[in-house]
Amino acid sequence: MSRVRLIPRLDIKGPNLIKGVNLEGLRVVGDPQAFARQYYEEGADELLYMDSVASLYGRNNLTDIVRYTAENVFIPLTVGGGVRSLDDAERLLRSGADKIAINTAATQRPELVTEVSRHFGSQCMVLGIEAKRRGDGGWEAYTDNGREDSGLDVVDWARRGQDLGAGEILLTSVDQEGTRKGFDIALSKAVSEAVSIPVIVSGGLGHPDHLVAAVREGAADAVAVAHALHYRRHGLAELRAAAAAAGIATRHPPEVVDA
Repeated sequence: MSRVRLIPRLDIKGPNLIKGVNLEGLRVVGDPQAFARQYYEEGADELLYMDSVASLYGRNNLTDIVRYTAENVFIPLTVGGGVRSLDDAERLLRSGADKIAINTAATQRPELVTEVSRHFGSQCMVLGIEAKRRGDGGWEAYTDNGREDSGLDVVDWARRGQDLGAGEILLTSVDQEGTRKGFDIALSKAVSEAVSIPVIVSGGLGHPDHLVAAVREGAADAVAVAHALHYRRHGLAELRAAAAAAGIATRHPPEVVDA
């Protein structure tokens, strides 16, 4: 198995880093640029920026934040929220993003996944999936920050996304997000076994053991972490050490470059 990536997730509303529970009840945490630099210095493998209200307003507003971060943080940046066209994707890539995550627009016009993949390369195209459990034990894909039911089965949509050209999947459990009760392991396992592209799991980390479970039992390739890092409950070094103790290989922390 490839080395597991540790990815701080920064959800943004306006100029602020925010955090909620089940993608709702958003609270301001602080300055996203300061947190981004801090996580970079602490050894994050990548950073994930999500504009939490972009789909409501039909556009991503992270251009300035991404541009500043790219000038001060020298690890890959994935940016999502409100990306509806090739022009939107290109604008963010020109601002310094390395990958583009698309959720809502992809469910509405799946060919956008193929267009971005062909134009910029599949390594740039991350399919975002917000999953909620159904009563039958499966999962439904949601959009608009977990507000709207797309009518798509998560596992089927993940397979189709890969066929359309996605190079990676960002899989967020809406049920677990912000609860600190652990990832939805069954969800992670079902999607990871259905596709051959990397799966980043997001939503639920509250203890280093949750990372171990996501990788060992859920077959995740990368773990996105928000609350545990933002509120200093656990640090990246602690997560990396827990992975190592469990025999899980992580990447070596990148060398920090002064901006």
